[in-house]
Amino acid sequence: MYVVVTGGGKVGLNLARELIGNGHEVTLIEGWRPRYLRIEQELEHAVQYGDATELWVLERAGVQRADLVVAVTGDDEDNMLICQVAKEKYMCARIIARVNNPRNVQHFKLLGVQPAVSATDLILNLIEHDIPGHGLVHLLDLPDEQLEIIEVEVTEDAPAAGLRVADMELPEGSLVISVLCPGKPGFVPTADTVVNPGDEVLLVLDPGLEEQITMQFNPNGVRTGG
Repeated sequence: MYVVVTGGGKVGLNLARELIGNGHEVTLIEGWRPRYLRIEQELEHAVQYGDATELWVLERAGVQRADLVVAVTGDDEDNMLICQVAKEKYMCARIIARVNNPRNVQHFKLLGVQPAVSATDLILNLIEHDIPGHGLVHLLDLPDEQLEIIEVEVTEDAPAAGLRVADMELPEGSLVISVLCPGKPGFVPTADTVVNPGDEVLLVLDPGLEEQITMQFNPNGVRTGG
């Protein structure tokens, strides 16, 4: 796989190292000359100097043949622009963007730049996962496939508590894929699996069904305000 990585900070440099170590061809683009010179001592021909928001810099790096473009600069606007250009002008099959400010995630989505990875949101999800009574946690969004994977904790007053999977009133477009019982390893349920309060249920679902799912498993976690 040929990968173009833009941004030679800690994220970009470590990513380039790992990709190269795994046998992939990589070009890392860095626009701050002192950092570029440091990286060049290690990566040599695998790093190029320049502003990745400029077309000629991307073309020099071979964006036309890239299987993947990863934009991990410290500027969200640059990351959006780089990924948009790679996707729409050079028809790059896959793009990944870093989101520095989680408030900008929606802007990436509106512009069709997906996946957009926010480290802040990922850490918040991990924190929520470890908090008792966390309700619903997004584990994975697959925008191209129009699917989400979520985890929800079952409460005592949940309509689904004590029911078999086959008897749950789940909306069309949702499927229970795993059940995690306290102190036990997770497993793939059957139609006869009974879900109990305290269990954590993983589901794959169409976007927009989160509130209906929460009503079934954790009604107190439903948001009623803006």
